[in-house]
Amino acid sequence: MKITSKLLSALFLFAVLLVKADDEVPPVPGGGGTGGVGPGAAASPIDMYVYVLSVVAIALILFYTKKLKSLKA
Repeated sequence: MKITSKLLSALFLFAVLLVKADDEVPPVPGGGGTGGVGPGAAASPIDMYVYVLSVVAIALILFYTKKLKSLKA
């Protein structure tokens, strides 16, 4: 039961951080300038891989939790 509650807490924290990550985008510069990246948008190449990184993180949590549990047994 302890492992499950810790896992759910970590998953909830990760979900909150994932939702809040999109909240802090800098404003688009005015005047029609392109800025240093393109048409005024912030460069965030990690955005394409958010879902993949989420699945990998959950898989690693499950793997190391199972590994730690088998070492204690």
